[in-house]
Formats: sequence, C-alpha cells, structure tokens
Amino acid sequence: MAERKKHESTAVVSVKNVSKSFVLPHEKKTSIKQAFTGMLRSHRRGFEHQQALKNISLEIKKGEFFGILGRNGSGKSTLLKILAGIYQPTSGSVRIEGKLVPFIELGVGFNPELTGRENVYLNGALLGFTRAEIADMYDDIVAFAELERFMDQKLKNYSSGMQVRLAFSVATRAQADVLLIDEVLAVGDADFQKKCFDYFRKLKASNTTVVFVTHDMNAVREYCDRAVLIEDSEVVEIGRASKIASMYTKMFINQDSDDEEQTKNSRWGTKVVTMDNIKTSAKRYTDTHPTVSFSYTLIAHEDVPDAVPGFMIKSTAEQHILGTNSVILKHEPLKMKAGDKITVSFEVPNVFNTGTYVIEPAVIYKNGTEVAEWWEEAKTFDVFKEMKTPYLINPPVTFSVKE
Repeated sequence: MAERKKHESTAVVSVKNVSKSFVLPHEKKTSIKQAFTGMLRSHRRGFEHQQALKNISLEIKKGEFFGILGRNGSGKSTLLKILAGIYQPTSGSVRIEGKLVPFIELGVGFNPELTGRENVYLNGALLGFTRAEIADMYDDIVAFAELERFMDQKLKNYSSGMQVRLAFSVATRAQADVLLIDEVLAVGDADFQKKCFDYFRKLKASNTTVVFVTHDMNAVREYCDRAVLIEDSEVVEIGRASKIASMYTKMFINQDSDDEEQTKNSRWGTKVVTMDNIKTSAKRYTDTHPTVSFSYTLIAHEDVPDAVPGFMIKSTAEQHILGTNSVILKHEPLKMKAGDKITVSFEVPNVFNTGTYVIEPAVIYKNGTEVAEWWEEAKTFDVFKEMKTPYLINPPVTFSVKE
C-alpha cells in the first residue's frame, strides 16, 4: 500500500474545467481515382472534432504520488501532455507550481544521430543544466542507466529499453518539483523497473510530487496516495489509490457486462467445446491462503476425443505470470461426447504479490493444434500480502545460517 502521510494543503497542480478537442480531416477515398480527384476538390473536405477530454478538474498537493488511470483511449495520456505543456487545452486552465519535468514520450529531447554521451549533454541542457553541471553528474547518470559500454554509440543503435534507461537516468537528476511519468517505463526490463521504483521511494521521502500514468495496479497501490479514473474523456472518480485501482480493475474486466458483443469478442475458438461457470475459492487471498484454486465447466457441442483444459494467469498490466494445462500436468486428454458437461479444477500455490490478477481459461484439442475456446479476462482475484516486494511473485522464503 502507498505510504500515507500528510501533504501540504496548497495544490501544486491545479486543473480546472479542462477540455481538449482535436480537429481531424474527415474524408473517405475508396479508389485511386477518388484519391487523385480529391486533390482537386480540397475545398469540399469536411472536418470532425474529436473530444479527448471533457471538463476535467482536479488538484494535486505537494508531495503526493497521484495516479491517472483509464483504459486505452480514455484521455489519460492527453491529460498528461496538457500538464507537460505539449498540448494546450481547448478550454479551461492548468496551473503548475515549481519546476516540472516530463518523462512521457520515448525519444523526446534526444537525437538518434548523436551518441549516448552527446545526448546526455543535449537532454541535460534542455532540462536547464550547464555543461559543467552535466559533467559533474555524468558518471552517476551512466551508472544508473547501466550503459557504460554503449555511451559512444549512436542512439539509433540503442534498443527502446536502452533509450528508456538513458532518458530516465537523466530525468532523475533534474531535481523536479513535479515529475510526470507515462507508461513509457514499461519498455524497460524488470531489473531497471525495480531500480526506477526504488527511486520513486526516495522521491516520496523528499516530498516531490509525481503524476503517474500506468496500467499496473500493483504500482498504483504501492506508491500512489490518490488517483483519478478517467473513462470516455471524463472523470469517473478521484479518491484513495487502492479504491480507484479496484474500480479500474472492474472496468478493465467488466465481468458484469451484459453486452453480448463484448462477451463474444472476449471468447474465441472453434466452439466445439465451450466453458462456463468459472469460480474461484475466494475473492481475496492473503497469507493465510496457501493456494489459489478455481474451477470451470466444459460443455461439448460435438464429439471431441482429446479435450485439454488449461489456463493462464496474468496481471492487470498484461504481464503473464503462469499457465499450464492438464496434459502438461500429466493427465490424459478428456474424451467428450456432444452434450457432455465436465467441471475441472486447478489449484496453484499462492506465490502472488499484492495486487489484482486475471484468469484466462482455455480448452484445446487435436493434439494442441486447435483452440476450442479461449476465454479472455474471464475472472479476477485479489491478493494481499503483509510483506511487500517489487517483484511479480512473492512466495514464502526460508533462510538459515550455518557456522
């Protein structure tokens, strides 16, 4: 859980009635002829207004870690870019107190034709540092990024993960009053993400304000004090981070939806065998639960001599945690006749860290070459562990010393 502490009452980020619309050309060309004749009829082209944000208002206090949550296309990244000054609001106002440093788009402020070393000096200058100041901090920047052997190579030869490491390492030296972070950190590898989150802990201790866009609900619960949930370009709710994270998860999974089209889209396969009635043994698992178990029913619509049930468990950030099937577990495939209903159960050790997890059951056949049905985002469960770690799993660990 995020550390709860008192923050100064004065808002350092204030957003009042902000709306943002984009003007998009609206023209449909269905043939080469239309494409060419369209150049001669440009005055007939129409435009449409796409509203990305609608009347957004919020305040963030000094020292807060504040999460911005929402599904893809909800408007959260647009809001972050308005805070950064990349976009101007169509209406409304934004006020930022203190030095703001955005870390929201990969490659911004970097030149791919320059070396890593040259880009450190370039980006540092954009952040307001003198050349002498950059020289003093250069070794620390490179060490944090773990790119010592690559600094004299051109940036265009870096992987996206290497670019993120270098950019974030420079940003950590900016001594920001307000730091804006988008999902770009997800490009980095697991070890570097851990290093970044360790840095976040230091920021919390130093009373830096951080505005954080992410799909990782574990990070929201661990670091954020409050959060806002945005859906269809509007604020759904602002409140305690753990509450907003739970609201996002329910929206993400949308288990209670009656929309037939969505249900259809979340299940795919040949449908010779389908699944129903997925249940977990608990809604919330703690240290007192040694295992996580769940079951679901297979329904055969045709004769299938080799049905193989299985599952995958992933985080709400789309990280695949584990998965298996009955054949891997050394069971024979199920012989099903049309009309048969069979309930299958799985039990896995509770190695999960604090957070929300998604179960995706599946059934395959024809020696694993065909998917009868894959049920995306079928069920969620929550885990709460007393001991916190920054890793995906949190199994019991024993320690001993021998002299």
